[in-house]
Amino acid sequence: MASTTWAFFKGQQVPLEEANVRVDTHALHYGTAAFEGVRGNWNEEHGKVYIFRLREHYERLIRGCKILRMDIPYSVDDLCQITVDLLERNGFAEDVYIRPLAYKSEEAVANLKLHTLASDFTLMILPFGAYIEAEGAIKCQTSSWRRPDDSMMPTGVKITGLYTTSILAKTEAVMAGFDEAILLNHDGSVSEGSGENLFMINNGEIHTPFETANALLGITRDSVMTLAKKELGIDIVQRRINRSELYLADEVFLTGTAAHLTPVGRIDNRDIGDGSTGPLTQQLQDIYFECVTGKNPDYMDWCTGVTPGGG
Repeated sequence: MASTTWAFFKGQQVPLEEANVRVDTHALHYGTAAFEGVRGNWNEEHGKVYIFRLREHYERLIRGCKILRMDIPYSVDDLCQITVDLLERNGFAEDVYIRPLAYKSEEAVANLKLHTLASDFTLMILPFGAYIEAEGAIKCQTSSWRRPDDSMMPTGVKITGLYTTSILAKTEAVMAGFDEAILLNHDGSVSEGSGENLFMINNGEIHTPFETANALLGITRDSVMTLAKKELGIDIVQRRINRSELYLADEVFLTGTAAHLTPVGRIDNRDIGDGSTGPLTQQLQDIYFECVTGKNPDYMDWCTGVTPGGG
């Protein structure tokens, strides 16, 4: 690994400590930014970090830019290459977390007009291990905070201001002794975790909330749905899910870039199944990890292999 950690900032690679914005930057005050979280998974045998579904993440970032009227001077192809180049330079031979951010970069506080503000793009990459520090199936709490409705805040993309609700929910859950939070919609139906999509299994059927249930259009969610169909022959049912259904489920799991595929063993102090990782969840988790680490040749089109140092 390089002795200096490099970031991409204002159009060039710079040491991370030099990638700074002024305190009057618009995005800092108003949450006017869109971001992505992308995983790079280290494969020791191949000597590569495999970035998982890089293009799809940047396609979603561009959708977030469109909503916030941000014109950044890079195409999806440009953004992918910027990421590969930066990862090569940093030389990480381990799992990494890739954080692109498109933001309203203008140094202007008293301005609520998106169309008049300049935008920019920055990128950082850091070593990253487990997102949820728990062994086996995790414990979740149904949050007192509700998932915002799409008519209040666009929920299908990753806008920074939207994540205040997730942070409040996650903090509440962890301070109460749980590992993660589950957010409901205003009608009481299930939406998602604080940073993950949710799946429920009953009698061998897998269910997940509609994309229109104010849940993020998750890339890991889409990957798991594809794997369930192709590898296990299971069509995942998208529907409205009530809170009480989760208590009676055979299995529940969460999916997200940071969380990967995480089994849920307890919700609101009620065991899900026998409280351990369920058999179908385990099957999907095993298949998923083979894919994201570049070990399944059938899904290599999902992976961008990067050799540390560019060797």
